[in-house]
Amino acid sequence: MVPTDIWIINRIAPLRIIGNKRHSARLSPLICRIPVTDSSPARRLFASCLAVSLISGLAACGSDGGDGAKGDRAATVGYIVAQPSTVPVPVTLGGRVVAFQTSEVRPQVNGLIKRVYFSEGGYVKAGQPLFQIDPSLYRAAVEQARANLASAQASAAAASAKADRYKPLVEMGAVSQQDYTDALAAANQARAAIAQSRAALDTAQINLRFTTVPAPIGGRIGRSLFTVGALVSNNQTDPLAVIQQTDPVYVDMQQSAAELTRLRQSLAEGGATAGSTTVHLTLDNGSKYALPGTVQFSEISVSEDTGTVTLRARFPNPAGLLLPGMFVNASFDQATETGAFRIPQQAVKRDFDGSAYLYVVGKDGKAERRSVKTERTAGADWVVTSGLKAGEKVITQAQDTLKAGAAIKPVPATTPDRAGKQPATGKAGSAGQGG
Repeated sequence: MVPTDIWIINRIAPLRIIGNKRHSARLSPLICRIPVTDSSPARRLFASCLAVSLISGLAACGSDGGDGAKGDRAATVGYIVAQPSTVPVPVTLGGRVVAFQTSEVRPQVNGLIKRVYFSEGGYVKAGQPLFQIDPSLYRAAVEQARANLASAQASAAAASAKADRYKPLVEMGAVSQQDYTDALAAANQARAAIAQSRAALDTAQINLRFTTVPAPIGGRIGRSLFTVGALVSNNQTDPLAVIQQTDPVYVDMQQSAAELTRLRQSLAEGGATAGSTTVHLTLDNGSKYALPGTVQFSEISVSEDTGTVTLRARFPNPAGLLLPGMFVNASFDQATETGAFRIPQQAVKRDFDGSAYLYVVGKDGKAERRSVKTERTAGADWVVTSGLKAGEKVITQAQDTLKAGAAIKPVPATTPDRAGKQPATGKAGSAGQGG
Protein backbone atom coordinates (compact mmCIF):
# COMPACT_ATOMS: atom_id res chain seq x y z
CA MET A 1 0.00 0.00 0.00
CA VAL A 2 1.11 3.55 -0.72
CA PRO A 3 0.99 5.85 2.35
CA THR A 4 -1.30 8.81 1.98
CA ASP A 5 -1.02 11.99 4.02
CA ILE A 6 -3.87 14.37 4.83
CA TRP A 7 -2.92 18.03 5.24
CA ILE A 8 -5.40 20.26 7.09
CA ILE A 9 -4.82 24.02 7.03
CA ASN A 10 -6.85 26.07 9.54
CA ARG A 11 -6.75 29.83 9.12
CA ILE A 12 -9.57 30.45 11.60
CA ALA A 13 -8.21 29.35 14.96
CA PRO A 14 -6.42 32.23 16.75
CA LEU A 15 -3.20 31.43 18.64
CA ARG A 16 -4.18 33.10 21.93
CA ILE A 17 -2.54 30.73 24.45
CA ILE A 18 0.93 29.21 24.10
CA GLY A 19 1.99 27.53 27.28
CA ASN A 20 0.97 29.75 30.18
CA LYS A 21 1.37 32.99 28.27
CA ARG A 22 -1.36 35.03 26.63
CA HIS A 23 -0.59 36.44 23.18
CA SER A 24 -2.31 38.91 20.90
CA ALA A 25 -5.43 37.84 19.07
CA ARG A 26 -3.89 37.76 15.58
CA LEU A 27 -4.84 34.91 13.25
CA SER A 28 -2.18 32.32 12.39
CA PRO A 29 -2.45 29.29 10.12
CA LEU A 30 -2.58 25.90 11.76
CA ILE A 31 -1.16 23.09 9.64
CA CYS A 32 -1.76 19.45 10.54
CA ARG A 33 -0.23 16.43 8.78
CA ILE A 34 -1.90 13.07 9.42
CA PRO A 35 -0.28 10.05 7.75
CA VAL A 36 -2.67 7.45 6.41
CA THR A 37 -1.13 4.14 5.39
CA ASP A 38 -4.37 2.70 4.21
CA SER A 39 -6.20 4.42 1.39
CA SER A 40 -9.51 2.77 2.18
CA PRO A 41 -12.48 5.20 2.41
CA ALA A 42 -13.16 4.27 6.04
CA ARG A 43 -9.66 5.14 7.22
CA ARG A 44 -9.57 8.34 5.23
CA LEU A 45 -12.92 9.41 6.78
CA PHE A 46 -11.65 8.66 10.29
CA ALA A 47 -8.52 10.73 9.73
CA SER A 48 -10.56 13.68 8.45
CA CYS A 49 -12.87 13.68 11.51
CA LEU A 50 -9.85 13.57 13.82
CA ALA A 51 -8.35 16.63 12.16
CA VAL A 52 -11.59 18.63 12.39
CA SER A 53 -11.96 17.83 16.11
CA LEU A 54 -8.41 19.00 16.80
CA ILE A 55 -8.96 22.31 15.02
CA SER A 56 -12.29 22.98 16.83
CA GLY A 57 -10.74 22.35 20.23
CA LEU A 58 -7.90 24.80 19.63
CA ALA A 59 -10.32 27.45 18.41
CA ALA A 60 -12.49 27.06 21.51
CA CYS A 61 -9.48 27.52 23.77
CA GLY A 62 -8.68 30.82 22.12
CA SER A 63 -12.25 32.07 22.46
CA ASP A 64 -12.55 31.15 26.15
CA GLY A 65 -9.56 33.25 27.03
CA GLY A 66 -11.05 36.38 25.44
CA ASP A 67 -14.45 36.05 27.15
CA GLY A 68 -12.92 35.61 30.52
CA ALA A 69 -10.99 38.81 30.19
CA LYS A 70 -14.13 40.65 29.15
CA GLY A 71 -16.26 39.42 32.01
CA ASP A 72 -13.80 40.68 34.62
CA ARG A 73 -14.47 44.34 33.71
CA ALA A 74 -17.02 46.61 35.50
CA ALA A 75 -19.70 48.02 33.19
CA THR A 76 -19.48 51.76 32.58
CA VAL A 77 -22.93 53.32 33.00
CA GLY A 78 -24.25 56.85 32.69
CA TYR A 79 -26.38 58.37 35.44
CA ILE A 80 -28.34 61.49 36.29
CA VAL A 81 -28.93 62.91 39.75
CA ALA A 82 -32.60 62.74 40.73
CA GLN A 83 -33.96 66.09 41.85
CA PRO A 84 -37.59 66.80 42.76
CA SER A 85 -39.35 69.36 40.61
CA THR A 86 -42.71 71.00 40.10
CA VAL A 87 -44.57 69.08 37.42
CA PRO A 88 -47.90 70.19 35.90
CA VAL A 89 -50.72 67.65 35.89
CA PRO A 90 -52.13 67.98 32.37
CA VAL A 91 -55.46 66.46 31.45
CA THR A 92 -57.15 66.07 28.11
CA LEU A 93 -60.89 65.51 28.24
CA GLY A 94 -63.43 64.98 25.52
CA GLY A 95 -66.28 67.44 25.47
CA ARG A 96 -69.20 68.89 23.55
CA VAL A 97 -69.82 72.48 22.58
CA VAL A 98 -72.94 73.90 24.22
CA ALA A 99 -74.64 77.19 23.34
CA PHE A 100 -74.23 79.96 25.89
CA GLN A 101 -78.00 80.50 25.82
CA THR A 102 -80.78 78.58 24.10
CA SER A 103 -84.33 79.86 23.70
CA GLU A 104 -87.37 78.24 22.12
CA VAL A 105 -89.63 80.71 20.36
CA ARG A 106 -93.24 79.88 21.30
CA PRO A 107 -96.59 81.58 20.60
CA GLN A 108 -98.51 83.03 23.53
CA VAL A 109 -101.81 83.43 21.67
CA ASN A 110 -103.74 81.32 19.20
CA GLY A 111 -104.12 82.12 15.53
CA LEU A 112 -102.86 81.76 11.99
CA ILE A 113 -99.31 82.80 11.07
CA LYS A 114 -99.55 85.72 8.64
CA ARG A 115 -95.85 86.55 8.15
CA VAL A 116 -92.33 85.26 8.93
CA TYR A 117 -89.80 88.10 9.33
CA PHE A 118 -86.42 86.32 9.62
CA SER A 119 -84.01 84.37 7.42
CA GLU A 120 -83.42 80.84 8.57
CA GLY A 121 -79.91 80.27 9.89
CA GLY A 122 -79.23 83.98 10.28
CA TYR A 123 -78.54 86.12 13.32
CA VAL A 124 -81.33 87.97 15.11
CA LYS A 125 -81.35 90.59 17.84
CA ALA A 126 -83.29 90.42 21.08
CA GLY A 127 -86.76 91.93 20.56
CA GLN A 128 -86.64 91.63 16.77
CA PRO A 129 -90.04 90.53 15.30
CA LEU A 130 -89.97 86.95 14.04
CA PHE A 131 -93.60 85.91 13.37
CA GLN A 132 -96.86 87.77 12.88
CA ILE A 133 -100.04 86.01 14.01
CA ASP A 134 -103.35 87.24 12.60
CA PRO A 135 -104.31 90.16 14.92
CA SER A 136 -107.89 90.73 13.70
CA LEU A 137 -109.69 89.03 16.55
CA TYR A 138 -107.40 90.60 19.13
CA ARG A 139 -107.93 94.12 17.80
CA ALA A 140 -111.68 93.54 18.09
CA ALA A 141 -111.20 92.32 21.65
CA VAL A 142 -109.34 95.52 22.49
CA GLU A 143 -112.14 97.67 21.09
CA GLN A 144 -114.72 95.68 23.02
CA ALA A 145 -112.73 96.09 26.22
CA ARG A 146 -112.52 99.83 25.65
CA ALA A 147 -116.30 100.00 25.18
CA ASN A 148 -116.90 98.00 28.34
CA LEU A 149 -114.63 100.35 30.22
CA ALA A 150 -116.51 103.39 28.96
CA SER A 151 -119.83 101.80 29.95
CA ALA A 152 -118.53 101.03 33.41
CA GLN A 153 -117.30 104.57 33.82
CA ALA A 154 -120.71 105.95 32.82
CA SER A 155 -122.52 103.64 35.19
CA ALA A 156 -120.17 104.60 37.97
CA ALA A 157 -120.81 108.28 37.39
CA ALA A 158 -124.59 107.81 37.57
CA ALA A 159 -124.35 105.67 40.69
CA SER A 160 -122.10 108.18 42.42
CA ALA A 161 -124.47 111.06 41.55
CA LYS A 162 -127.45 109.16 42.94
CA ALA A 163 -125.64 108.44 46.17
CA ASP A 164 -124.70 112.09 46.48
CA ARG A 165 -128.35 113.21 46.04
CA TYR A 166 -129.60 110.71 48.65
CA LYS A 167 -127.23 111.93 51.32
CA PRO A 168 -129.04 115.21 52.25
CA LEU A 169 -132.43 113.61 51.70
CA VAL A 170 -131.77 110.88 54.22
CA GLU A 171 -130.80 113.55 56.76
CA MET A 172 -134.16 115.27 56.20
CA GLY A 173 -136.02 111.97 56.29
CA ALA A 174 -137.18 112.27 52.70
CA VAL A 175 -135.69 108.87 51.82
CA SER A 176 -135.08 105.90 53.95
CA GLN A 177 -131.71 104.92 55.27
CA GLN A 178 -131.92 101.67 53.31
CA ASP A 179 -132.34 103.53 50.02
CA TYR A 180 -129.25 105.58 50.77
CA THR A 181 -127.26 102.47 51.66
CA ASP A 182 -128.29 100.81 48.41
CA ALA A 183 -127.23 103.89 46.43
CA LEU A 184 -123.79 103.88 48.09
CA ALA A 185 -123.35 100.17 47.30
CA ALA A 186 -124.30 100.72 43.67
CA ALA A 187 -121.73 103.52 43.39
CA ASN A 188 -118.99 101.32 44.85
CA GLN A 189 -119.90 98.44 42.52
CA ALA A 190 -119.74 100.81 39.56
CA ARG A 191 -116.23 101.90 40.55
CA ALA A 192 -115.17 98.22 40.84
CA ALA A 193 -116.61 97.56 37.40
CA ILE A 194 -114.38 100.32 36.07
CA ALA A 195 -111.28 98.58 37.46
CA GLN A 196 -112.47 95.27 36.06
CA SER A 197 -113.07 96.75 32.62
CA ARG A 198 -109.67 98.45 32.68
CA ALA A 199 -107.96 95.11 33.47
CA ALA A 200 -109.86 93.45 30.63
CA LEU A 201 -108.65 96.19 28.31
CA ASP A 202 -105.06 95.64 29.45
CA THR A 203 -105.41 91.90 28.79
CA ALA A 204 -106.82 92.50 25.34
CA GLN A 205 -103.98 94.90 24.52
CA ILE A 206 -101.38 92.39 25.74
CA ASN A 207 -102.90 89.64 23.63
CA LEU A 208 -102.86 91.96 20.64
CA ARG A 209 -99.19 92.67 21.29
CA PHE A 210 -98.51 88.91 21.52
CA THR A 211 -99.65 88.49 17.94
CA THR A 212 -96.18 89.80 17.02
CA VAL A 213 -93.72 87.14 18.23
CA PRO A 214 -90.30 88.71 19.03
CA ALA A 215 -86.88 87.11 19.59
CA PRO A 216 -86.40 86.54 23.33
CA ILE A 217 -82.59 86.59 23.01
CA GLY A 218 -80.05 87.56 20.39
CA GLY A 219 -78.22 84.83 18.53
CA ARG A 220 -78.40 82.49 15.59
CA ILE A 221 -81.85 81.22 14.70
CA GLY A 222 -82.55 77.83 13.17
CA ARG A 223 -85.16 76.84 10.66
CA SER A 224 -88.79 77.84 11.04
CA LEU A 225 -90.87 74.86 12.14
CA PHE A 226 -94.11 76.57 11.04
CA THR A 227 -94.87 78.38 7.81
CA VAL A 228 -97.30 81.10 6.80
CA GLY A 229 -100.90 79.91 7.18
CA ALA A 230 -100.16 77.41 9.94
CA LEU A 231 -102.44 77.45 12.97
CA VAL A 232 -100.54 77.81 16.23
CA SER A 233 -101.64 77.84 19.84
CA ASN A 234 -100.16 78.83 23.16
CA ASN A 235 -100.19 75.26 24.50
CA GLN A 236 -98.55 73.44 21.59
CA THR A 237 -95.52 71.21 22.22
CA ASP A 238 -93.36 72.30 19.28
CA PRO A 239 -91.64 75.69 19.25
CA LEU A 240 -91.88 78.02 16.28
CA ALA A 241 -88.06 78.18 16.06
CA VAL A 242 -84.96 77.87 18.27
CA ILE A 243 -82.39 80.60 18.91
CA GLN A 244 -78.90 79.85 20.21
CA GLN A 245 -76.39 82.38 21.45
CA THR A 246 -72.98 81.09 20.29
CA ASP A 247 -70.62 83.88 21.32
CA PRO A 248 -69.38 82.93 23.82
CA VAL A 249 -69.97 79.17 24.05
CA TYR A 250 -69.57 76.52 26.72
CA VAL A 251 -67.67 73.25 26.43
CA ASP A 252 -68.94 70.53 28.75
CA MET A 253 -66.21 67.98 29.56
CA GLN A 254 -66.56 64.63 31.28
CA GLN A 255 -63.97 63.50 33.86
CA SER A 256 -63.89 60.28 35.83
CA ALA A 257 -65.11 60.79 39.38
CA ALA A 258 -62.24 58.60 40.64
CA GLU A 259 -59.63 60.83 38.97
CA LEU A 260 -61.25 63.97 40.33
CA THR A 261 -61.39 62.50 43.83
CA ARG A 262 -57.71 61.50 43.68
CA LEU A 263 -56.79 65.01 42.57
CA ARG A 264 -58.77 66.64 45.36
CA GLN A 265 -57.14 64.35 47.92
CA SER A 266 -53.71 65.31 46.61
CA LEU A 267 -54.65 68.98 46.86
CA ALA A 268 -55.87 68.50 50.42
CA GLU A 269 -52.69 66.65 51.46
CA GLY A 270 -50.41 69.29 49.97
CA GLY A 271 -48.95 67.00 47.31
CA ALA A 272 -50.27 69.28 44.60
CA THR A 273 -51.46 72.83 44.13
CA ALA A 274 -54.30 74.15 42.02
CA GLY A 275 -53.41 74.48 38.36
CA SER A 276 -54.30 76.98 35.69
CA THR A 277 -57.88 77.51 34.58
CA THR A 278 -56.80 78.23 30.99
CA VAL A 279 -58.10 75.62 28.54
CA HIS A 280 -57.04 74.93 24.95
CA LEU A 281 -59.17 73.11 22.39
CA THR A 282 -58.36 70.63 19.64
CA LEU A 283 -61.11 70.35 17.04
CA ASP A 284 -62.38 67.06 15.65
CA ASN A 285 -60.26 67.50 12.50
CA GLY A 286 -57.07 67.73 14.57
CA SER A 287 -56.55 71.49 14.25
CA LYS A 288 -56.03 73.77 17.24
CA TYR A 289 -58.61 76.39 18.19
CA ALA A 290 -56.83 79.72 18.38
CA LEU A 291 -58.64 81.31 21.34
CA PRO A 292 -58.15 79.92 24.87
CA GLY A 293 -60.98 79.49 27.33
CA THR A 294 -61.37 79.29 31.09
CA VAL A 295 -62.78 76.64 33.40
CA GLN A 296 -65.99 77.93 34.99
CA PHE A 297 -67.10 75.22 37.41
CA SER A 298 -67.53 71.49 37.98
CA GLU A 299 -70.88 69.78 38.51
CA ILE A 300 -71.89 69.09 42.11
CA SER A 301 -73.02 65.52 41.47
CA VAL A 302 -71.74 62.38 39.72
CA SER A 303 -73.65 60.84 36.83
CA GLU A 304 -75.08 57.50 37.91
CA ASP A 305 -74.96 56.21 34.33
CA THR A 306 -71.34 57.05 33.45
CA GLY A 307 -69.62 57.67 36.79
CA THR A 308 -68.29 60.99 35.54
CA VAL A 309 -68.42 64.61 36.63
CA THR A 310 -69.14 67.44 34.19
CA LEU A 311 -66.65 70.31 34.00
CA ARG A 312 -67.66 73.42 32.08
CA ALA A 313 -65.35 75.86 30.30
CA ARG A 314 -66.22 79.09 28.51
CA PHE A 315 -64.71 80.09 25.15
CA PRO A 316 -65.04 83.21 23.00
CA ASN A 317 -66.46 82.39 19.57
CA PRO A 318 -66.54 85.60 17.51
CA ALA A 319 -66.17 83.82 14.17
CA GLY A 320 -68.81 81.19 14.97
CA LEU A 321 -66.35 78.34 14.37
CA LEU A 322 -67.56 76.40 17.41
CA LEU A 323 -71.04 75.02 16.79
CA PRO A 324 -73.30 73.52 19.46
CA GLY A 325 -72.97 69.75 19.55
CA MET A 326 -69.44 69.71 18.09
CA PHE A 327 -67.01 67.22 19.68
CA VAL A 328 -63.69 68.68 20.87
CA ASN A 329 -60.75 67.75 23.09
CA ALA A 330 -59.98 70.16 25.91
CA SER A 331 -56.49 70.28 27.44
CA PHE A 332 -55.46 72.13 30.58
CA ASP A 333 -53.22 71.82 33.64
CA GLN A 334 -55.63 70.73 36.34
CA ALA A 335 -53.00 70.91 39.09
CA THR A 336 -49.28 71.27 39.73
CA GLU A 337 -47.58 68.35 41.46
CA THR A 338 -44.77 69.15 43.90
CA GLY A 339 -41.92 66.83 44.88
CA ALA A 340 -42.13 64.58 41.81
CA PHE A 341 -39.14 63.36 39.79
CA ARG A 342 -38.81 63.53 36.02
CA ILE A 343 -36.83 60.49 34.87
CA PRO A 344 -35.95 59.71 31.21
CA GLN A 345 -38.24 57.02 29.86
CA GLN A 346 -35.40 54.72 28.81
CA ALA A 347 -34.29 54.42 32.45
CA VAL A 348 -37.60 52.93 33.60
CA LYS A 349 -38.25 49.24 32.94
CA ARG A 350 -41.35 47.13 33.36
CA ASP A 351 -41.67 43.79 35.13
CA PHE A 352 -43.84 40.98 33.84
CA ASP A 353 -46.71 42.25 36.03
CA GLY A 354 -46.40 45.79 34.69
CA SER A 355 -44.72 47.26 37.78
CA ALA A 356 -42.00 49.83 37.13
CA TYR A 357 -38.40 49.66 38.27
CA LEU A 358 -35.06 51.26 37.53
CA TYR A 359 -31.43 51.00 38.57
CA VAL A 360 -29.61 53.40 40.85
CA VAL A 361 -25.98 53.59 41.88
CA GLY A 362 -25.79 51.83 45.24
CA LYS A 363 -23.65 52.89 48.19
CA ASP A 364 -21.25 50.04 47.48
CA GLY A 365 -20.76 51.15 43.89
CA LYS A 366 -22.94 48.39 42.51
CA ALA A 367 -26.18 48.51 40.57
CA GLU A 368 -29.23 48.55 42.84
CA ARG A 369 -32.68 47.73 41.51
CA ARG A 370 -35.39 50.07 42.78
CA SER A 371 -39.15 49.71 42.43
CA VAL A 372 -40.84 53.03 41.64
CA LYS A 373 -44.32 54.37 40.99
CA THR A 374 -44.89 56.19 37.71
CA GLU A 375 -47.97 58.36 37.34
CA ARG A 376 -47.73 59.52 33.72
CA THR A 377 -45.37 60.82 31.08
CA ALA A 378 -44.22 64.41 30.70
CA GLY A 379 -42.57 64.88 27.34
CA ALA A 380 -39.76 62.30 27.10
CA ASP A 381 -39.79 61.60 30.85
CA TRP A 382 -41.70 59.48 33.31
CA VAL A 383 -43.11 61.32 36.32
CA VAL A 384 -42.00 59.25 39.33
CA THR A 385 -43.91 59.99 42.53
CA SER A 386 -42.45 57.40 44.91
CA GLY A 387 -39.44 55.11 45.24
CA LEU A 388 -36.74 57.76 44.78
CA LYS A 389 -34.98 60.26 47.02
CA ALA A 390 -33.41 63.55 46.12
CA GLY A 391 -29.75 63.21 45.20
CA GLU A 392 -29.84 59.55 44.18
CA LYS A 393 -28.03 58.60 40.99
CA VAL A 394 -30.38 57.03 38.45
CA ILE A 395 -28.73 54.96 35.73
CA THR A 396 -30.01 56.11 32.36
CA GLN A 397 -27.39 54.77 29.92
CA ALA A 398 -26.04 51.26 29.30
CA GLN A 399 -28.51 49.86 31.82
CA ASP A 400 -30.22 47.38 29.53
CA THR A 401 -27.97 44.44 30.49
CA LEU A 402 -27.57 45.31 34.17
CA LYS A 403 -28.54 43.04 37.01
CA ALA A 404 -28.95 43.86 40.68
CA GLY A 405 -25.57 43.76 42.43
CA ALA A 406 -23.53 44.02 39.22
CA ALA A 407 -20.23 45.88 39.43
CA ILE A 408 -20.48 49.21 37.64
CA LYS A 409 -18.38 52.24 36.84
CA PRO A 410 -20.79 55.22 37.04
CA VAL A 411 -20.12 58.38 35.05
CA PRO A 412 -22.40 61.38 34.45
CA ALA A 413 -24.72 60.73 31.52
CA THR A 414 -23.85 62.73 28.45
CA THR A 415 -27.30 62.68 26.84
CA PRO A 416 -29.76 61.52 29.50
CA ASP A 417 -32.72 62.36 27.31
CA ARG A 418 -31.73 59.99 24.48
CA ALA A 419 -32.22 56.25 24.65
CA GLY A 420 -29.60 53.80 23.53
CA LYS A 421 -26.68 56.23 23.77
CA GLN A 422 -23.66 55.29 25.84
CA PRO A 423 -21.52 57.55 27.98
CA ALA A 424 -18.53 59.15 26.30
CA THR A 425 -15.79 57.21 28.10
CA GLY A 426 -13.89 55.60 25.23
CA LYS A 427 -13.08 51.89 25.66
CA ALA A 428 -14.58 51.81 29.13
CA GLY A 429 -17.88 53.00 27.71
CA SER A 430 -17.83 50.21 25.15
CA ALA A 431 -17.27 47.63 27.82
CA GLY A 432 -20.10 49.10 29.92
CA GLN A 433 -22.61 48.63 27.16
CA GLY A 434 -22.19 44.90 27.26
CA GLY A 435 -21.56 42.31 24.53
